[in-house]
Amino acid sequence: MALPRTLILGGARSGKSTRAEQLLAGHPDVLYVATGGDRGGDEDWAHRVDLHRSRRPASWRTAETCDLEAVLADRADGAPVLVDCLALWLTHVMDECDAWAEEGWHRGAEAAVLARCRALAEAWRATERQVVAVSNEVGMGVVPATAAGRRFRDTLGRLNMDVAEGSERVLLVVAGQVLTVKPVGV
Repeated sequence: MALPRTLILGGARSGKSTRAEQLLAGHPDVLYVATGGDRGGDEDWAHRVDLHRSRRPASWRTAETCDLEAVLADRADGAPVLVDCLALWLTHVMDECDAWAEEGWHRGAEAAVLARCRALAEAWRATERQVVAVSNEVGMGVVPATAAGRRFRDTLGRLNMDVAEGSERVLLVVAGQVLTVKPVGV
């Protein structure tokens, strides 16, 4: 594969989305995959979405979807892909699988969530598209106070590891500064 798969990790408001956009700025056609949804009526969320949209070139396309496996497998659309972000994708998957409650987790939701994460990691490794994905680095923060929060953190940590393993490049953004974790070619 000539074009790298890049994973960009960082904390909240670290600058990771801005860096992802910069990496693809030279491409007139980019498919920007927004996984966060609209969160109906949340004005703060709507403001954040508007800020992201205002930074992107008008020629870029936006797809609001969590069907990342299909996007990554699409060979007909050769445009680079920017996925923002894997943490929001996982939130959607956990909602869909009813994985937040303890009883749901132990009655099949865990297996369903992990299967979706494996499918995404496999699609990531198999894609022929240039792709940049943004995800939250959740292993450096506060230990979540709830079991559901810890499940989310642990699952996202494993997903990030699987996607990083299938990436040619991994970057960490801290306070707007980019650190190369895995350089292209290593």
